[in-house]
Amino acid sequence: MTTTTTAPGRPDRAPSVATTLADLRRLVTRTLRHEARTLDALLVNIALPILIMIIFVYVFGGAITTGYSGLAYIDFVVPAVLLMAGGYGAALSAVNIAEEMTGGMIDRFRTLPISGWTLPASHVIASLLRNVVTTGFALTAAVLLGFRPDATATDWALVLALISGYILAVSALAMLWGLLVTSPQAAGAFSFTVIFFPYLSDGVVPAETMPPLLRGFAEHQPTTPMVETLRALLLDRPMGDAGWLSAAWLTAGVVISMPIAALLFRRRTTA
Repeated sequence: MTTTTTAPGRPDRAPSVATTLADLRRLVTRTLRHEARTLDALLVNIALPILIMIIFVYVFGGAITTGYSGLAYIDFVVPAVLLMAGGYGAALSAVNIAEEMTGGMIDRFRTLPISGWTLPASHVIASLLRNVVTTGFALTAAVLLGFRPDATATDWALVLALISGYILAVSALAMLWGLLVTSPQAAGAFSFTVIFFPYLSDGVVPAETMPPLLRGFAEHQPTTPMVETLRALLLDRPMGDAGWLSAAWLTAGVVISMPIAALLFRRRTTA
């Protein structure tokens, strides 16, 4: 007599909303605990933006004119450093999801009665929580180095919202990249791409001092309006249309990348 066995899979019944949210909370906790064990990576996330800020302020700052009357270079560069701090750590989510996809977690995931989007969503939420904290370290270091913000409570709330939105958008894009590549090593390239965008913006040097081709890119890439918005909020300066442009870029990043990432994840886990 012949016996046929079938591979285990997810139960046909979809879990309830309450069950899904509970699963999501557990997966976020699991992700944060896992990342807390990699202390060296966490320290790099905190230290790298601070070291970059120290180099720019104390090595190059004296030779760079900000283009703003009475604006010290440290006040000019800190908004870009805050985006570097949040973006670099968020981009590493690509490595985390790539490791999940190439390790044994996905085989276990197929047998569990949980929604398909909860695993990538847990990485995005964990990235948001983690990198808001690391950005706070960068801001604290900036104040110790001489940064003097002039922001109201409302301004600070908007700063937090913008930085959180930036981390969320980069994390969503990182999920998409991590699902597209075939190895954690390839996924790691995303972090180096993200951290260089603030360099090629109005964040480190004024865009008008760049060559024409590079200036055109700097003035029309997504990081520049975000830097200008943070600068306006933190230093009580005119914002212009930078705030609306920032909101549009961030919304587009999340709205486009998250559904595609969810579709890719579903296809790879049901193959």
